Amino acid sequence: MTTPDSITFVFQDIDLFPFPEDKFRKWIFDVINSERKTPGMLNYILCSDAYLLEMNKTYLSHDTLTDIITFDYSEDFGDISGDIFISIERVEENAKQFEVEFIHELSRVLAHGVLHICGYKDKTTRQKQTMREKENHYLELIDF
Repeated sequence: MTTPDSITFVFQDIDLFPFPEDKFRKWIFDVINSERKTPGMLNYILCSDAYLLEMNKTYLSHDTLTDIITFDYSEDFGDISGDIFISIERVEENAKQFEVEFIHELSRVLAHGVLHICGYKDKTTRQKQTMREKENHYLELIDF
């Protein structure tokens, strides 16, 4: 049986910062269960803009900064599994732009990644609206 411990956080080429790993693990695990999906192995890699830009170029042929790249392995494993790369620098910039606390914006991006792996897309206006509604719903369930 999968537990919240199957969700890992790795700091890649950035300094460690206060990060409530256990709270985030449980919350993400609850998000997956609320979506009626089976939790698998999720790796969140928290990194710099430069690191994520290189990932974007190498794997997606995009030469742009982004806050998140999600690699979905659910089809291979039959559960909610994947690698989710998040640029902490982009999260900081977005938090400033949207005038929210860093931890709030980080929570949104964490949810966004796992929602992609749960099957939600964000290419069309309607898909983006659904994704934002889901993010907002789950943000209400975490307390900081």
